[in-house]
Amino acid sequence: MILEAKNLVTYYGKAQALRDVSLSVGEGQIVTLLGANGAGKTTTLLTISGVIRPRSGSVTYQGREITNLRPASIVSMGLAHCPEGRALFPDMSVADNLEMGAYLQKDKHEIQAQLEHVYQRFPRLAERRKQQAGSLSGGEQQMLAIGRALMSRPQLLMLDEPSLGLSPLLVEQMFEIILDIRKEGTSVLLVEQNVAAALEVADYGFVLETGRLAFSGSQKELMGNDQIRSAYLGK
Repeated sequence: MILEAKNLVTYYGKAQALRDVSLSVGEGQIVTLLGANGAGKTTTLLTISGVIRPRSGSVTYQGREITNLRPASIVSMGLAHCPEGRALFPDMSVADNLEMGAYLQKDKHEIQAQLEHVYQRFPRLAERRKQQAGSLSGGEQQMLAIGRALMSRPQLLMLDEPSLGLSPLLVEQMFEIILDIRKEGTSVLLVEQNVAAALEVADYGFVLETGRLAFSGSQKELMGNDQIRSAYLGK
């Protein structure tokens, strides 16, 4: 496994957000984390990436425990987090936003090579490299957010609601991009409200309910589960 989180207990102040949450991501897998609003999905990603410290439990990445490491240290190990809401720098150019994703990289040639790779992945960003990020469309901003995360050359990419606010056509394109990222050798942990689309691309899934793990299983098992179909797929 490239990532293993075990028995995570996380609080916001006095409010408990995660209750013994365990999940794992295998090498080359797309794993989806599903659940209603407030179930603890974003908190799980923030705990894994070191933004929030768990009260107890552990996170292991590529065989090394990272539970108490700083976010920058975790990124430097090859685990990138593309947050919900994109968190771009709206007054900075597309190129400057992308270069911020490589802030831990010192080799200018490596940064330039990765920048060109991102532009090949997202030609629209190449066309708008001098444009302010805040002036991009919603789909372009999401491409920029993912591109910035890819600038750190992650082995595992965590995506939080990448299709949020996008048109159906752009949603379809976004999931094609996720599949392409996996084809290039990057594992993906995906939080997504569009459950049907997430399960179409995922190898495995975990379902959270009020901070607890309610279900887990392969794509086939989750799509065949009557409770999942009723609660999340409207079937």
